[in-house]
Amino acid sequence: MAKPLDAALAPAPFRQHLSRYGILIFLLAVLAVGGLAAPGFLSGANVSNMLLQFAPLGIVVIGQTFVILVRGLDLSVASVMATAAVTATAFNGVNADVPFVFATAIAIGMAVGLVNGLLVTRRRVSPFLATLATMIVLQGARTAWTQGAPSGNVPPLFRTIGAGTFNGIPYNIVFLVAVAILAAVALHRSAFGRRVFITGGNPVTAHLVGIRSDLVTLLAYVVSGACAALAGLVLAGFVGVVDNFVGRGFELDSIVAAVVGGIALSGGKGTVAGALTGAAILVAISNLVVMLGLPVQMQIILKGVVIIVAASFYVKRGR
Repeated sequence: MAKPLDAALAPAPFRQHLSRYGILIFLLAVLAVGGLAAPGFLSGANVSNMLLQFAPLGIVVIGQTFVILVRGLDLSVASVMATAAVTATAFNGVNADVPFVFATAIAIGMAVGLVNGLLVTRRRVSPFLATLATMIVLQGARTAWTQGAPSGNVPPLFRTIGAGTFNGIPYNIVFLVAVAILAAVALHRSAFGRRVFITGGNPVTAHLVGIRSDLVTLLAYVVSGACAALAGLVLAGFVGVVDNFVGRGFELDSIVAAVVGGIALSGGKGTVAGALTGAAILVAISNLVVMLGLPVQMQIILKGVVIIVAASFYVKRGR
C-alpha cells in the first residue's frame, strides 16, 4: 500500500503550482498560439492596442470581483458605463470640466451601487433581478435625457486618457494599475478584505463572529458602481464617440473574466490578479479573432469554450 500512496503524493507540488499559476499559464499559451497563428499579433503596435482595450474591461472586472466575492452579480455595470460616458458629453466639452465630469460620473456610479446594495441587503432581492432592474431604469433615464441621441463632445483630455500612448504604453493603463493596487490592498491587506472573503465564503461564520455582512455586501456594490463609472469614462475616451450603449456586453464579459480568473461564483475565493488575468485572456482571444479575419461570432464561441475549460479546471481543482 505504501507505493500507491507515495505515487499519489509525489505530484502534489506540481498540482499546487498548476492550481496557483494555471490561469497565467493559459494566458501565456494563448499569446504563444496567437503569435504563431498571426505574425503581427505580438507586434508592439498590436500589444499596445490590446492594452488600450484591456484597461476599461480590467477596471470593470475589479469592481465585479468585489461583488462576486460576496456571492453577488452586477448586471448594471454596462449601463453605468454608458451613463458615465454620456455624462462626459453633457458639459462644455473642454478640459477645464474634466474634474467635475469625473466627480459627477463616479458619484452616479456609487449611487447606483448603493441602490443595488440596498435592494440586495435590505429588500432581499436576488442580485440578478436587482441589478437587472437598475440596468433597465438607467437605460430608460438615459434615453429620456438624451432623447435617444447624445450630443456634445468628449473633452480632449479624455481622448488622451482613453486612447493616448507614451512610447507605446497607453495612459489608461495608469488608471487600471492604480485601481488594481487599491483593490488588491483593500482585499488582501485590510480588515475590510478579510470581511469580504468571510462574508462570501461562509455567511453563517460571518454572522457568528460579528461581521456586518449586509454592510460589507453594500460596500462591494458601491465599489462596483464606482469602477464601472470610471471604466465608462476611460472607454468614452477610447472610442471617441458616445452613444447610449457604450460598454454594451461588458456586464457579461466582466463576469466571464472574473470566473475564468478563478473568482468563485459561490463567493469567498479569488484574487484581483486572477480576475485581471481572466480579462487579459478575453481581450487576447477577441483580438486574435480579428487578426485572423474570423467572423465576430467566433468571439462568442471561443468565450464559451474558455468558460467551459476554466470551469472544468476549477471544478477539478476543488475536488
